[in-house]
Amino acid sequence: MKQVLQELGAGRTTIADVPVPAVPAGGLLIATGRTLISAGTERMLVEFSRAGWIEKARQQPEKVRQVIDKVRTDGPLATFEAVRGQLNRDLPLGYCNVGTVIATDSTVGEFAAGDRVVSNGAHAEYVAVSRNLCARVPDDVCNDDAAYTVLASIGLQGVRLAAPTIGETFAVVGLGLIGLLTVQILRANGCRVLGIDPDSQKSALAREFGAATVDVGGGEDPLEAAQSYSRGRGVDGVLIAASTKSDSVVSQAARMCRKRGRIVLVGVTGLKLNRSDFYEKELTFQVSCSYGPGRYDKSYEEEGQDYPVGFVRWTEQRNFEAVLDMIASGSLQPGKLTTHRYAIEDAGKAYDMIAAGTEAYLGVLLEYADKAEQKPQQTIDIADREDRVLPTAGNPVVGVIGSGNYASRILIPALARGGATLHGIASSGGQTAASTGRKFGFATATTDPAVLIDDPQVNCIVIATRHDSHAGLVVDSLARGKNVFVEKPMALNDVEIDSIQTAYDAASGTNKPVVMVGFNRRFAPTVLRTKELLESASAPKNFVVTVNAGHLPPEHWTQDPAVGGGRIIGEACHFIDLLRFLAAAPIDQWQVMRVKAAGGVQDDKATITLSFSDGSVGAIHYLANGHSSFPKERVEVFCGGAILQIDNFRALRSFGWKGFSGSRSWRQDKGQEACAAAFLDAVRDGRSSPIPFDQLLEVSRVTVAVGEAARQGTAGA
Repeated sequence: MKQVLQELGAGRTTIADVPVPAVPAGGLLIATGRTLISAGTERMLVEFSRAGWIEKARQQPEKVRQVIDKVRTDGPLATFEAVRGQLNRDLPLGYCNVGTVIATDSTVGEFAAGDRVVSNGAHAEYVAVSRNLCARVPDDVCNDDAAYTVLASIGLQGVRLAAPTIGETFAVVGLGLIGLLTVQILRANGCRVLGIDPDSQKSALAREFGAATVDVGGGEDPLEAAQSYSRGRGVDGVLIAASTKSDSVVSQAARMCRKRGRIVLVGVTGLKLNRSDFYEKELTFQVSCSYGPGRYDKSYEEEGQDYPVGFVRWTEQRNFEAVLDMIASGSLQPGKLTTHRYAIEDAGKAYDMIAAGTEAYLGVLLEYADKAEQKPQQTIDIADREDRVLPTAGNPVVGVIGSGNYASRILIPALARGGATLHGIASSGGQTAASTGRKFGFATATTDPAVLIDDPQVNCIVIATRHDSHAGLVVDSLARGKNVFVEKPMALNDVEIDSIQTAYDAASGTNKPVVMVGFNRRFAPTVLRTKELLESASAPKNFVVTVNAGHLPPEHWTQDPAVGGGRIIGEACHFIDLLRFLAAAPIDQWQVMRVKAAGGVQDDKATITLSFSDGSVGAIHYLANGHSSFPKERVEVFCGGAILQIDNFRALRSFGWKGFSGSRSWRQDKGQEACAAAFLDAVRDGRSSPIPFDQLLEVSRVTVAVGEAARQGTAGA
């Protein structure tokens, strides 16, 4: 299918061929009929992507501070690669979509194939959305008008926050698409409306919708106009739909208002507020969040959990429905805002026109051919057949499942440098699989992982998806005789670990498949040198690992026990494996203590102690309550009257270690490339896994037990 993408680094707007997305759990697959370009939001993204590095940095000073901190801790080369990786992305554009449902998840009963719906889907021939992010279109509302629903809901939510009553006077500052839709919604609420914008054509449209306007271009003073229009009382409220960095817009709105008036910011402005503007009048100021309650709430948007109508009358979805009802009744007339139409194939011309700014425009629609009767293609070729690297005997031929940031920035480049044949790549949405696949020369991209697992050419499956899918994909891959590299963690609970062990034991043949978990820290040069030095030491060791993990909000997917497993299982497993490697002895006891605080996530601020069968002891301080300027990871080994210290996998320091004074590198190396290479070499040479399978099971079981104890607040065993 075709999808509009913006190359964040290069600044190009492209129409890419990508696989059709899979039907999401609790969601729908929609064949698009129309989409609306949100000229304000999308223009800002396009302009940002086309700016140079210096201008990008100037626009995001908070990101610059993060980069400086990362240079201090990780070094300039690692920081440069991370920044380049973030900018070398293709972002999907668009969020105003109308089309026809072609498939639903089995749990969705309120929508069916053939329904015409609006959604916040992107500019693409097919979109996959959650059940709560779409609404059925009435029969008497055409696709062109329905395409404005999501954008109008942004204005509607601002109006709801302003709480207008019949007869009140409101000013709308900024008469772009959202502003003109907001004018109509306020008029439908029985309000008198004053529109303010320097563009005379937009002001003329506002007058068509029943508003009075201010001739800003002709020198008319908005404050005097507002005072006159409000009969000398001041307006009851102001909705700001403008996009500007200036602080003066909010100050002007405050001076327009009557005492105890209210201001709602729907657009984007500077926010250095003057207290006196608000103090004397006791004004209310509020920022409106997109299309309404539910926005950015994972349980609502992704998991499909609706809010009870008796407590939250107007959600995102119910706002969509209200807008569609207004369009059906004629009280909202978005069709008058349409100025341009382009076929999806010509979308690049639309963005060039918008970016150039030489032509007047408002509503820009993208039109799509009818795809409802065609079979969606979940797997596509993304490389010319004559350019493909054909598999050779014994060569690792890789299918990668997952194309997120880590996979595309770290793992896949490591596989490529390790000599793997990159055959197929999968992601649930399809767009990232196609974009990443083209950059690295994959032959195919798909949204169905089974396509790769079943492919007879593929002998290695690399899994880099969310944690809750790891175990199932490992089991499926082993059942088909594939070698498996799975990013940590291997599993989230003992039942999953048992299923992997059963599948591995059942694998046919004398040579078992290579099973590898991405425990890359044990392959870092500083760790390998430490291991080499420890081989001459017979005494038990004391290990101290300090992980300055950084804060993640409670709603982040890794904090969800069912999806990410929590940060102990999802991330601290690295360091449990690292100490198992350095001790070279089984773990016989463990204990965990976490902070005791009221509310919030507590198990990502914990100390894990491990004892090993050779008498060694290790302490892992996994802490999410530190500062980013401190090194992220530090490993210290105390043994035989000497100390070795690994500082952020850049420096290895010696304190009294005979014959070794230390080493330092300008480049942080956590062992990712060596880890991938070791897996590929094992497959290529027919050897067993570089990490013995019984150690993978041991570390996984200990990690799961520690993670569960930290979550429950118990001590250990």
